[in-house]
Amino acid sequence: MSDVTIDTREDHALELDGQPDPASRRSDFLIPPAIGGDFPLTAYLAGNSLGLQPRATRAELMADLDAWEEYGVHGHSEADRPWFPYHEALREPAARLVGAEPREVVIMNSLTVNLHLLLASFYRPTAIRHRIVIEDYAFSSDSYAVRSHVALRGHDPDTAVLRLRPRAGEDTLRTEDVIQTLRDHAHSIATVMIGGVNYLTGEVMDMQAITAVGHEIGATVGWDLAHAAGNVPLQLHDWDVDFAAWCTYKYLNSGPGAIAGAFVHSRHLDDPTLPRLEGWWSTDPASRFEMHPVSAPQRSADAWSLSNPPILAMGPVHTSLLIFDEVGLPALRERSLRLTGYLRGLLESLAERAPIQLVTPADDDHHGAQISVRVQTDVTALADRMSENWGVVADDRKPDIMRLAPAPLYCTFHDCWRAVDALSQELTGEGIA
Repeated sequence: MSDVTIDTREDHALELDGQPDPASRRSDFLIPPAIGGDFPLTAYLAGNSLGLQPRATRAELMADLDAWEEYGVHGHSEADRPWFPYHEALREPAARLVGAEPREVVIMNSLTVNLHLLLASFYRPTAIRHRIVIEDYAFSSDSYAVRSHVALRGHDPDTAVLRLRPRAGEDTLRTEDVIQTLRDHAHSIATVMIGGVNYLTGEVMDMQAITAVGHEIGATVGWDLAHAAGNVPLQLHDWDVDFAAWCTYKYLNSGPGAIAGAFVHSRHLDDPTLPRLEGWWSTDPASRFEMHPVSAPQRSADAWSLSNPPILAMGPVHTSLLIFDEVGLPALRERSLRLTGYLRGLLESLAERAPIQLVTPADDDHHGAQISVRVQTDVTALADRMSENWGVVADDRKPDIMRLAPAPLYCTFHDCWRAVDALSQELTGEGIA
């Protein structure tokens, strides 16, 4: 946990917010107006579901619309940011964000589409070694993706998908149990694909250790980083991860359904035997317009891209990545730990008199910006009342988990205080202080 001293008074939250912090960029974001409560703006703790809009996004979008208006098709080469190489501007900041070499990263498609494309290359089952390992609490889209790949290759998803379950009475996975499962089933595992930060519990997995053991048993290892990118430090290249994918609409604030990212380790990029699904954008741009019937794949993650990028979807990602480059993930992580340490302290104080249970691990190495809380009531109705009565937006997952995520770029200590105060009001009839 953080070393923030917990004081449940509202004034203390405001005092914490009065301390200068260059990692706070709240003024650069548009905070929604509150539906209810005594404050004009929402206390928005749902950035793990959809991040807020940076103020600069609108101008970025308008610049691309203006280029389309002015140049038409010639915008591909003549716009201020020409469209053909537009995605190149995103490569290096995205690589810095996930700890990769620039050529290992590409911004394209959506998260699950990217997972499908990567699994097509890295899930290469045999009659004996054909299982995919995934966590039991995986986001449903990941479960559907791996089951469909298993079935497509002629195996039974009910037996070929190995789901990691916590110990009885526990909510989160233990690294030693994950490693033991991999070793126990080493002969049958083809691919490991786990969420780097679990969407439900907020647990950060030991990606380096699990990747190493996955390789030790002869499997390929990939990570869904939807809740990790922009949230926790990542070193995909150094950890020797085979592949990874992430969305950009959560902590990366690039807008609903925003275009996603993908990573392929450099040791795979020069391997001509690695199969992949290809399209026009997979081939060498120097010969792309020669329209050869056989592609000449690029020696970068771009070899997994299929079509020219959607320009109007790229600008918001560019805006977001510039903010992360300016602030730096180390500073954001430090602020995030202070916010979550304060939030956890308030929640632990509330747990002494209200029927709630903190699900997310307390150890700083095993959580990001999200703290998941189990409640003994209709969690969706509770989340609705917190918004309608108190102006607090949180995210709920049935049947009983409320997810509170103070995104460090725009959330404040007072937002955390308001969230726990609203929770206390709804569950006990009185405030937290």
